[in-house]
Parts: sequence; structure tokens; C-alpha cells
Amino acid sequence: MLPLPFRALLALLTLACAVPARADELAEAQRLWLAQRRGEAVAQVEAALKKTPDDLRLRFALGVMAMELGQQARARAVFQALTQEHPDLADPHNNLAVLQAAAGDLDGARDSLEQALRLQPDHQQAQENLGDVLLRLAARAYERAAQGPTPATPSVQTKLQRTQSLTRDLNLTH
Repeated sequence: MLPLPFRALLALLTLACAVPARADELAEAQRLWLAQRRGEAVAQVEAALKKTPDDLRLRFALGVMAMELGQQARARAVFQALTQEHPDLADPHNNLAVLQAAAGDLDGARDSLEQALRLQPDHQQAQENLGDVLLRLAARAYERAAQGPTPATPSVQTKLQRTQSLTRDLNLTH
């Protein structure tokens, strides 16, 4: 699964233009982020959130920044809250799924991605992420089948080897 790169922050800038009051603060945070002044960018978003704690775009930006900084628990808390408070938005479900998959919660990631796709069937990143999760789930199932009480069939061994090879080639192993 691919973590959201800097393009997610740029996409937020586009969205933020619809809300001029907070657009400047978010744009400044994104400028700082792209200038590799990440601590300042996070501080800018946090300061803006003190003024408007329910601002969806700022909260989403904080979650993306936390993901990029490797602050998985913080990012997960942000996206979990967003999925509960805004269950009709696909992106927080997708981002939560990325974090769930990275933590090894493949079943939770699948559920989150399926919800994202119910909300927005053409969400390309969620489609790709679901494919990645399903591949990892398939590998897990073949591994379990191969470890059964009887020797694995040649068919199971072949499927296991191919899915393991593909997950390695795609850098999906965690």
C-alpha cells in the first residue's frame, strides 16, 4: 500500500480554495511542508485547528502529515475520528485503511477500503489499495493452507509461491 505522498497535500490546497478563511493557513502549511519545514507546517495546522477545531480540511491535513512523519498512532486517531464524524467521505476511510494494513490489520483495512468504495466507487487509490490488501490476504490464506495438518497440495504450494513472489516484487510484505 502506498502512503499518501505530497500530492495529497497539494490536493488539499485545491480543496481549501473553496473555504477562503482557512485556505491561507492551509496553503501556508503546505508551502512549509514542501519546503521541508515539516515541524513548522504541523505547528501551522495545529494553530489553525485551535481556532477552528472542526475544520475538516485542516484535520485531514494533520492526519496526512502525521502519516508522512511516521506518527502512525496519531494519524490513525485522526482518520478514525474523521470516519466516525464524516462517515460519508471516502478519503478518511482510505487513509485509515493504509494505516491498518501497515499495522497488519488486513481484515480491518479491507473493511475500510470496501466502505470507501461504497461511498466513491471510482476512487482509484482505494481500488489500488484494496487490490494490495486482497493480494496480502490471499498470501495469508495460502500460507495457512500450506501449514495444515496434512502436507500442502502442489496447487497450494504453487499459489503460495506466486503470491509471495508478487507481494515481494510489489513491496507489499509487512
